[in-house]
Amino acid sequence: MASEEELFASVDALLAEEPQLPPPAERARLREAAGITQARLATALKTTTQTVKNWENGRSEPRPPRLEAYQRLLKGWATKYPAYGTPAAPAPALAVAPHPEVPPTFTGPAIPEMDSAPSVEAPTAPVAPQRPARPATSRRPVKKAAAPMRDPRFPHGPLAVLDGDGSAYGMGGIVLSCPATTVPELVEWTLRESRLGAARLHRYGKDSDPLIVLTAAAAVKLGLPERLEGHEQRRSLRLPEDHPVVKQIAKAKWQLTQRGFGPWARIYRKAQGRERQCVQLAILSWDALDDRSWPGVAEMAPADIARVLGVYAQRVITPRGSTAVSGLELMTALRPPTRAVRDEATGNWVSGHNPGSLGTEPMDPAPPEAIPEHPVVVQSGWTGGFLNEEAYQWVRPLDLVTGEECALPFAVGLDLNTAFLAAAARLVVGLSAPDHFHAPRFNPKIPGSWLVDLSHIELDPRLPSPFTPDGTRPTGRAWYQTHTLAYAQELGYDVHPIEAYLRRETGAYLDPWHDRLKNAYVDTLADLGVTRDMSDAEFLAAMEQHKHVDPALAAVLSAIKATVKGGIGKLRERPQGKNYEAGDRWPALERPAWRPDIRAAVISKARVNMHRKLNNMAKMTGLYPLAVLSDCVVYPSPGASPLDFLPYAASGKPQPGGFRLGPTPGLAKLEGVQSMPWAVDLMDKGLNPARHIKGGDAVLDEGE
Repeated sequence: MASEEELFASVDALLAEEPQLPPPAERARLREAAGITQARLATALKTTTQTVKNWENGRSEPRPPRLEAYQRLLKGWATKYPAYGTPAAPAPALAVAPHPEVPPTFTGPAIPEMDSAPSVEAPTAPVAPQRPARPATSRRPVKKAAAPMRDPRFPHGPLAVLDGDGSAYGMGGIVLSCPATTVPELVEWTLRESRLGAARLHRYGKDSDPLIVLTAAAAVKLGLPERLEGHEQRRSLRLPEDHPVVKQIAKAKWQLTQRGFGPWARIYRKAQGRERQCVQLAILSWDALDDRSWPGVAEMAPADIARVLGVYAQRVITPRGSTAVSGLELMTALRPPTRAVRDEATGNWVSGHNPGSLGTEPMDPAPPEAIPEHPVVVQSGWTGGFLNEEAYQWVRPLDLVTGEECALPFAVGLDLNTAFLAAAARLVVGLSAPDHFHAPRFNPKIPGSWLVDLSHIELDPRLPSPFTPDGTRPTGRAWYQTHTLAYAQELGYDVHPIEAYLRRETGAYLDPWHDRLKNAYVDTLADLGVTRDMSDAEFLAAMEQHKHVDPALAAVLSAIKATVKGGIGKLRERPQGKNYEAGDRWPALERPAWRPDIRAAVISKARVNMHRKLNNMAKMTGLYPLAVLSDCVVYPSPGASPLDFLPYAASGKPQPGGFRLGPTPGLAKLEGVQSMPWAVDLMDKGLNPARHIKGGDAVLDEGE
C-alpha cells in the first residue's frame, strides 16, 4: 500500500502540471457570453487578435505566463456563464436585488425595427449565447460539429411549422399537438404551452420570440386566405383592417406592429415583468420564404422546413422576416444598444448606452453619404455629389484583349465566398455623428467620406480602376470612403483631401456579426462535405456535388449568403411605395442601423480587396481578367479548371496575394466555365461575361 508521503508527492506532481484549458469552442463561447471581443481579450493578455483567434479555433495553445492568466479568466467566466444544462453558482435574483458586480439587463428605449413589437422589460439575468462548434483547421483532422446545447427554457427549439391537421413540427423530429383554430388561440398556445423560443445572443440583448410557420392548409384553417392578392409587390401586401382575423386579434387585446398582418406578422402585448409576450408568424403561401434566398424550402414537407429554419436559427438567428431583415437584426442582437449601468447619484441600475453599439437614436448621414431623396439632401439643397462606393461591374475593352488571349480555349469564372462578409472582418466604422472638415490631412485609420481628385492616377487599363465601380479612370473630384483612398496610398500615390466628413467615435461594430456568420457558413459547408483540410482538387470536386448532398442544408447555406448581402444592403434601405415624395422621411430612417456610411465602408473594402488580388495575379502570372461583376471574375485559361492558371509555389502551395481556392470567406470557388469565343462574343455585344458564366445563356438585348 502506498504511503501518505507517496500519495502527497503524486498529488503535488499533478498540481505542478500545466493548467488544462477547456476545448477551443468553449473558450470562444465563454468570451462571447462575457461580451468581450477577441481584440479586447488580446489587449488584456498582451498578445495579438490573431493569436486569440488561433486559441479559439484550435490552431495553437497559449504558453506560460499567458496560459495561467488565460485559464484564470476562463474559470471566472465559466462560473458566471455555465453551459446550458450546467447549474450556475447561487446568486441573488437580479430582478429583485441586483448583485453589485453583475448589472441587470435592460432592453432600453423602444428601437424602431423592421417588423418588431415594442417591449418594456424588467431586468433579467444574463444568459449565455448558443455557439456552434468551430470546424477543424487544415492542420487537424476534421471532426463533426457538436450539436448546440438547448436552453432548458425552450426545450422544443426556436420555432415550429404548423400543418392543417394541428401538428406543429419542430427541430429534431419533435411534433407538438396544437389545438388552436383561430390566430389568437394560436398565439396563446405558443406562449403558454409550446415552450418555443431561443436564448439571447448577447448578455445585454433579449431572447428571440417564438416563430410559427403556417402551411397553406394551416392558414386556411385559422381563417386566413390561402393567397394574398393585389397589384403591388407581394411582400408589401397586408390583410385589410376590417378582415375577420385582424378583428379577432384586436378583440382578444393583442396588437399587430405597424406593418400589419402580412407574410411576416408579429402579434404582441406589452411585456409583463420579465416575460415578453410576442409571437411571430410566417405564412408560406404568402411567399414568406423567397425562393431566391430559400431555394425549394416552401415546397418541402413541414418537418423538413422546420429543420432548415431551425438550423438557420441556431447558427444565425431566428428568422425575423426576409434574410435581409434577419441580417440587420443580427447586427443589433450581437451589439445591443443599451446595457444596465449604476446611477452614481441613486445607486440604482438604469439603462445606459452599450459601448460599441449604434445606440437607440437614428443618426442623419453626412450629405455626400446620403441618397438624393434623403431629407438632409433635399432640405439643404446639397449639390456637392455623393459617395459612389459600389461593387464592380466592369468589362475589359475588347481592343485590349490580345490575340494570344483569344486563342486560349476557355473562360473560367472565379467567385469569392461571401466577399462582403470577408470585408467586414476587423472593419473599423464610425459610431458617432459626422463632423465636417476643410482641407484635412488624410488619415487611413479614420472612417469617413473624403472629397479628393484622383484623376491624375493612371493604372494599367487591362485592370479595372480600384476607384470607380465601372472600373473607369476618375475624371475629377469625387467623394471616396477611407478604404478607397488608403488603397491609393498603398499603390504609392499621394492623397490630398479637399473636404471630409469624419467620425470621432469608431469601433469594429461588425466583428461579432462577421464571426457568427463566418462560423455558420463554414460549419454548413462542412456538413455538406466541403472542409478546410481538402486539397484544391478535392475542394473543387466537393463543391460540384455539395448542393446534392443534403438539399435542406444547401438551402441553409443559400440563406446564410443572402443574409450577408441583404444585411449590408439594408444599411441603406431606400424608400418604397408609389406615393413617396423626395424629402419625406421613410420608416427605415427611424432605425439607428440606417447607416449608408457603414455600407459604403464594407463595399469599398470588398472592391479594394478584389483589385489587390487582380493586381497581384497580373504580377505573378501575367494574366488579366476579362470581366468582373461584384465578387465574380472571369479569366482566359488554357484549361477548364482554376488549377490551370492559379499561381502555385514549387512546393504545391498556393501563392499568397492572389486568388486562392477554399471554403472560407474571401477565398475562391469555381463559378463557371465557358468557351473563350463565347466570352468574346458577349464582350463584343456590351455584355458582362461574369454575369452569365455560371449558366452560359445570356439575354443579348439586356442592359448591363
